[in-house]
Amino acid sequence: MPYSDREVRPTLLIVDDEPTNLQVLRQILQADYRLLFARDGHKALELAGSERPDLILLDVMMPGMTGHEACAALKGHPDTRSIPVIFVTALAETDNEALGFELGAVDYIVKPVSPPIVKARVRNHLSLVRMDELIESRMQIIERLGRAAEYKDNETGLHVIRMSHYAQTLALAAGWSPAAAQELLTAAPMHDIGKIGIPDHILRKNGPLSPEEWDVMRTHPRIGADIIGEHPSSMLRLAREIALHHHEKWDGTGYPHKLQGEDIPLAARIVSIADVFDALTTARPYKHAWTVEDAVAQLQKDRGGHFDAHLVDLFVAALPEILEIRERWKE
Repeated sequence: MPYSDREVRPTLLIVDDEPTNLQVLRQILQADYRLLFARDGHKALELAGSERPDLILLDVMMPGMTGHEACAALKGHPDTRSIPVIFVTALAETDNEALGFELGAVDYIVKPVSPPIVKARVRNHLSLVRMDELIESRMQIIERLGRAAEYKDNETGLHVIRMSHYAQTLALAAGWSPAAAQELLTAAPMHDIGKIGIPDHILRKNGPLSPEEWDVMRTHPRIGADIIGEHPSSMLRLAREIALHHHEKWDGTGYPHKLQGEDIPLAARIVSIADVFDALTTARPYKHAWTVEDAVAQLQKDRGGHFDAHLVDLFVAALPEILEIRERWKE
């Protein structure tokens, strides 16, 4: 993995009490990485906390603090728990592999080390770190775009966080896999992104909208779908579907397409309930917050009309989890 002078090389922390072992790993890795060295567990924890290396190569058998103890300490601290740890150990010590993985290590390399194996394992695990960072960055960007729409609409950024978690909870109750529900959590903040295209004098009007103003307001799902666009990414396809259809109603009286029943995508039906519940139970400049009891009563009143009746029942059954989310992300 060659790096040019203009690129920042990943930092590795190598921990071993034997200078010979440190020198071997230095020769293998110094051309591609910035290297830090420690000869005991305590120094390793100090360097990990101050330097935040991208990956740690950690000897198991060391005097004083063992590698296993050092790994447990790293994983127990919020500043270092996400740093991947690869144990470097003698063949006779591999019986402890299961313990190492339980402590949070991502891999083992057996001594005497093979240069191609060391390089490949380090490169592969750094690639996984970058992928995780990319996914996290994408989620943060999507959430912030959703919050941008909410700030324009007299709502707070916490709305998109709460309603997205409500949607995830309801999806799980409806039988979605954890991975699919997580994708819904990621996509849901984009549901009202189209409001960016609605003029402020309509979006922030204190009072009822005129029929002409409602015609403009009802364009925001199409605007949102256009903003998100067509993508091969399943998450962005889901976000577009939700943005376009979350104002459809079960009885066919919604917009923009007046879809009815199961013709409305399930993700949009889920987000619709989550969105309305949070809107009802949150104070806005133009309204007081409804009580949870009144909001639930409204959902039940609208089951089979505005909302999918089965999903309303699942939402009410999951209310203890919903209220925990509401408390965690309260205004």
